Amino acid sequence: MKTFDWKRAAGAGVAALAAIAGLWLVAAIYSAGQTMLALGALALLAAGLHVYASRAAIAWRYLFPGVVGMLLFVAFPLVYTMWIGFTNYSSTHLLSQARVKAYLLEQTVPDEEHSLEFTLHPEGDGLRLVLAPYDAASGTQRFVSAPLKLKGDKAATAAMSALPADLALTPALSTRDALAHRAALMALKLELPDHHVLGYAGVHEFGPSAAVWHENADGSLLRLDDRKTYWPDTSEGFYKAADGDRLQPGFKVAVGFANYARMLADQEFRGPFVSIFAWTVVFAALSVAFSLAVGCTLAVLLNWEGLRFRTLYRTLLFLPYAVPGFISILVFKGLFNQNFGEINAILDAVFGIKPAWFADPMLARAMMLVVNTWLGYPYFLVLCTGLLKAIPVDLYEASAIAGARPLTNFFRITAPLIVKPLSPLIISAFAFNFNNFVLVSLLTNGRPDFLNTKIPAGTTDILVSYTYRIAFLDSGQNFGLAAAISTVIFFLVAMLSFANLRVAARNARK
Repeated sequence: MKTFDWKRAAGAGVAALAAIAGLWLVAAIYSAGQTMLALGALALLAAGLHVYASRAAIAWRYLFPGVVGMLLFVAFPLVYTMWIGFTNYSSTHLLSQARVKAYLLEQTVPDEEHSLEFTLHPEGDGLRLVLAPYDAASGTQRFVSAPLKLKGDKAATAAMSALPADLALTPALSTRDALAHRAALMALKLELPDHHVLGYAGVHEFGPSAAVWHENADGSLLRLDDRKTYWPDTSEGFYKAADGDRLQPGFKVAVGFANYARMLADQEFRGPFVSIFAWTVVFAALSVAFSLAVGCTLAVLLNWEGLRFRTLYRTLLFLPYAVPGFISILVFKGLFNQNFGEINAILDAVFGIKPAWFADPMLARAMMLVVNTWLGYPYFLVLCTGLLKAIPVDLYEASAIAGARPLTNFFRITAPLIVKPLSPLIISAFAFNFNNFVLVSLLTNGRPDFLNTKIPAGTTDILVSYTYRIAFLDSGQNFGLAAAISTVIFFLVAMLSFANLRVAARNARK
């Protein structure tokens, strides 16, 4: 007689619960209108159930979480960003065409010609609402509701009936007392006996709402007050009239390579973009060069056995790397202040000058390089110190016997032996500085700006900070253009990473 396998049953139960929860999530994503995301989630769910329920895929049980994480947090954001780069997605084109059309068709205006005056009459612990025409010429029919509890602002509907002639009403509330119930009245809908629905239309009236737009059979929208027709323009993402008038908001459309072409074809955009791209490369290269030069020089000096207090010097010189970068950047921002900074105070006292570090583009860029060198040299100091320890001392002893000087030792022994191990790290440092958003954001925020540009751009901006300004700050939140630039940055950094791997592999073979 076979015993019941509780372990296997528990596993099957967990798998069933996971499948039910996953299917519910897929259904929720699909109901939100995200068909492709729902299909992707369904594929991941099916793959997960197969991996953890099948004995044939047991080897994948350890790899599957990592693969899913890579797909969700690396591949999906990358693909989604690239897709946005082929659209006109921006602050004026946030919605889909269907959602924009629904938004316009939902617009209504009060129908003042058919509005009715209302009064509130206390009865018990509630209030009766009475509707009546403004004047006798409009008719004498009046309507009354059952006692209502007008509290809060939750949506509610009240049925109105003809006012009986024998119904005794208490005195109506004053305008001031009626306004105390304004929030509840604004959320209240009144249904007349003929099934017409009235909404709050003013301090003293309820009335029906008239539609602003009508959808034609060809998909165009007709504005009812002036009979003006607007057609969807899928090239620009707006509903447009024959005279060029456009409706807000716009809608998202695919624009192909328009965002990428704009980087090269639009003269007013191309000038700042090319300048920022060139400065990004120069900034990253000079930051690495200066940091490497300072760090390597200090490492060689501190490697001198006869130097007293070497450990103390090494500790002090490493401190900039131990202090959080944002603190150092803000400290330097205060030191370089034109009017109150210590640097200008010293320059004014010695040379009688007070440079405008944040107003002059060249000085601002020089300031960025100084600050970034201060932040970056400890990294190379540590690296070079470790690499120097690996160089055999016999080489320097033989060089000393031959009468070589320190510079000869550095260029003939030290530099050739440390340059190969440093090469991948130099490329990594270049890639890091290529996207050094924190320094630009905290120190200069990209300023001073270029003049006469369509999209605000700063002379100290690098590509990543320029992209951030386009997407989120003072450039109309052009997410499509920002995504296109981000894609370019990704491929540039990917090329640097590939070069890094090739250099590391070549050095390993040697």
